[in-house]
Amino acid sequence: MTENSKTSGALRLADWGLIRAQGEEAAKFLHGQLTQDVVLQTPNQGRLAGYCSAKGRLLALMLAYKRNSDELVLALPSELLPATLKRLSMFVLRAKCKLSDASNELALWGLAGEAARAALGDQAPAEVWAVTHIANKLVMRLPDALVEGQSLSRYALLQAADEAAPALPALTAETWQWLEVQAGLAWVRGATVEQFVPQMLNLELLGGVNFQKGCYPGQEIVARSQYRGTIKRRTFLFKAEGPAQVGQELFHSADAEQPAGLVAAVGTDQGQVLLLAEVKLAALEDGSLHLGSATGPQLQQRPLPYEIAEPQ
Repeated sequence: MTENSKTSGALRLADWGLIRAQGEEAAKFLHGQLTQDVVLQTPNQGRLAGYCSAKGRLLALMLAYKRNSDELVLALPSELLPATLKRLSMFVLRAKCKLSDASNELALWGLAGEAARAALGDQAPAEVWAVTHIANKLVMRLPDALVEGQSLSRYALLQAADEAAPALPALTAETWQWLEVQAGLAWVRGATVEQFVPQMLNLELLGGVNFQKGCYPGQEIVARSQYRGTIKRRTFLFKAEGPAQVGQELFHSADAEQPAGLVAAVGTDQGQVLLLAEVKLAALEDGSLHLGSATGPQLQQRPLPYEIAEPQ
């Protein structure tokens, strides 16, 4: 699938939900919970942020918009919203911050391709994670998808739920997911909660971890993985010779007993299957990787749109 009318347009991300954090200490509270610095975040900056358990495992991955100094909006897959909102609320305590589910008031749209770029014009955010304000709407630049060697622009539009749809061609959910996978960004889903430390999903390479900020749940483990060279698993892009699903295990041809990785995201186009999977680095040195079992459909590695450094 190359850039054409099929990959250029807009889609309401109906499987995403939105958490609103309001109050004079909203940013300070979230700063102590997420992998990103939201205190220094400005309304013209977005954030890709992880929410970890005390063991450094990702409970959720989200986009953070700062509407003003006293209000942030967190966008994440709706299947994780209730548990994430409940857990965050447990730690608010006396902080001047009110958390609520804003999914009925706000809507998130995915925009992609030349049509989106043209519609946004000079107001299109130039840098990844930058945000522009268009009237009462916020547009965040997402990582580009690398489609057949060409970069395709993507954006996340936050607007009121009752606002008219963007005046763009309609994208299908299948197409949007296909582009997501080719951007190299895998969101935590219900089947992968607490399966990954941030670096396993390449989160720090995508701008999702700030190693200079203060503490947050799991921070010591995340930092130790980074600075002690203990990252032994990474997420890579593969073509699959058969259907795949998030949470499915991968096996190496030389080891039928122990899983070598886990599927984190899947995209399908006209029968072609691409997936992002977290795998042991050692499993890429020789042999082959397979879905479901050591004799399952074979995987063929494809290039990511960013570099993964060789382990030290």
